[in-house]
Amino acid sequence: MTAAVLRKKLHTYIDTLPDQSLLALEPLLSFMADDYWKPVIEPASPEEITMIDKGMREFREHPESFVPLESIK
Repeated sequence: MTAAVLRKKLHTYIDTLPDQSLLALEPLLSFMADDYWKPVIEPASPEEITMIDKGMREFREHPESFVPLESIK
């Protein structure tokens, strides 16, 4: 089952719940959504550090080859 299909199925359940059940479900959904938006930040791996260093070196040597963030709309 794809995430989109599962979301639609869950929305259907929520839409048919009695009001008192919504009051019980809200804290659980709130808790689960909060966990989703708080990812664990790990230190960069040696490979990631190498990639970052390479990108920074390329930017210092050839800044004209990069697109300024301000120009992206």
